[in-house]
Amino acid sequence: MTDYERIEKAIYFISAHLHSQPGLDEIAAHLHLSPFHFQRMFCRWAGVTPKRFLQVLTLERAKQLLRDSKSLLEVSDSLGLSSGSRLYDHFVQLEAVTPGEYKIGGAGLSIAYAVHDTPFGPAFIASTSRGVCQFSFMQDRTLAVHLADLSCKWPQAVFYEERQATQAIIDAMFGMAGRPDRPVSLHVKGTNFQVSVWRALLHIPPAAVVSYSQIAKAVGRPNAVRAVGSAVGANPVALLIPCHRVIQQGGKLGGYHWGEARKHAIHAWESARYEGFAPEEAAQAEYSLF
Repeated sequence: MTDYERIEKAIYFISAHLHSQPGLDEIAAHLHLSPFHFQRMFCRWAGVTPKRFLQVLTLERAKQLLRDSKSLLEVSDSLGLSSGSRLYDHFVQLEAVTPGEYKIGGAGLSIAYAVHDTPFGPAFIASTSRGVCQFSFMQDRTLAVHLADLSCKWPQAVFYEERQATQAIIDAMFGMAGRPDRPVSLHVKGTNFQVSVWRALLHIPPAAVVSYSQIAKAVGRPNAVRAVGSAVGANPVALLIPCHRVIQQGGKLGGYHWGEARKHAIHAWESARYEGFAPEEAAQAEYSLF
């Protein structure tokens, strides 16, 4: 079992027992680990203590984040990111295919793909010469299934496996190569409405959240909340287009195409990097949930 699989199991347990505020011993026992080893593993992976993670999951915190959300239409030159930040969502450049390109289904395009390990489990990534066109977690699906999905979107394109080029994108996404020296480009295919929603998502700062209704207002369709939900769910590039930052109006995280536990994990991971809680602090944190 990988560290992420253990973390995922812990997240399911914590989420299911929020009402009883489980202690470190109880969570560790569920994973058949000693409290000491569970605490070290959790801090190494998430950059926060289990106690801090439990705070991330609370409904009141989510409600406060929603109250603090700024207009998605407000473009800021500075998002207040620390030098240790791991994601650079404001450094993402999105390009949508033209109607003519949409019609020919990727004819003349070569698309590189590969499967890479990430902090949230193995992921499938594909990229054209113009940018990332798909990023999806493997879940329990095979490579053939992911390739079939890609082929449905780009039926006339040529696909080839290329680990070196795609590894560079993974390194940029998760901060393994330092700050990118150029925007991470996305090359997406969707309806005008879907693309407008995806562009709005790019304006949500890391570790922040917004509601579906806020997205609807931002794209000029305040009554299209359900349509916004469908567009968010159709996001072809997980993480870089941060659909995980959209939650229910009441503060609950809600569903996620790649699993609710993974959504919780991503929120905690971002919070560790953008809310002033440094990973080294977690590593030295007191051996206790409380």
